[in-house]
Amino acid sequence: RGVMVLAARKSVAKKKAPKESPNFARLKPGGFLLVVSGPSGVGKGTLVASLMEQRKDCVFSVSATTRAPRGKEKNGREYWFLGEKDFRAKTKQGWFLEYAKVFGNLYGTPNHEVEGKIKKGKVVVLDIDVQGGASVRRKRPDAVSVFIAPPSFAELKRRLVGRKTDSAEAIARRLATSAIELPQYVHYDYLIVNDDLEAAKAQLIAIHDIERRRIERLSK
Repeated sequence: RGVMVLAARKSVAKKKAPKESPNFARLKPGGFLLVVSGPSGVGKGTLVASLMEQRKDCVFSVSATTRAPRGKEKNGREYWFLGEKDFRAKTKQGWFLEYAKVFGNLYGTPNHEVEGKIKKGKVVVLDIDVQGGASVRRKRPDAVSVFIAPPSFAELKRRLVGRKTDSAEAIARRLATSAIELPQYVHYDYLIVNDDLEAAKAQLIAIHDIERRRIERLSK
């Protein structure tokens, strides 16, 4: 058993060669948007946390939500906590790159959390559900998208039950949602099957590294 990564082909536009050779030592990798999606319980958070620890050019995009803070969560750190009225007002103002209703609460990605950081050469990481991932890909086709999948649906159920954080009803709801989300992997650039955790971590880092060196992102 291991980790499988599949990459979708992207068309490569023909480019004119520069008249003079560039100073390669001065070329710097540019920033980009990295979207990581997958069903609940697949291990997205663990993989993203590992990437953030290993690659300091990565920054996490703080999402906004209408759900109440949990434990020691702080506004602006884990989430921007908004009332539903305020959240909906901001959607009309174009404040969000994407937003969706998930398990009864609204979640969204503020534009300002993305654009400014990419311009500074950062890799902005979005850990979002499949619905949000589809919205981002429509608005930002230049985003790099990675789908994290379980080795099987049965294994996903075992992990959700093993967490012991949800009721039987909540688990059933999450599994029903996962059954709809899993086939959507075909719309992503990469697929990582999280069977071996350490290997999966390495694969996500490898995706970051190779995308960081794409020619169109290099700047002087």
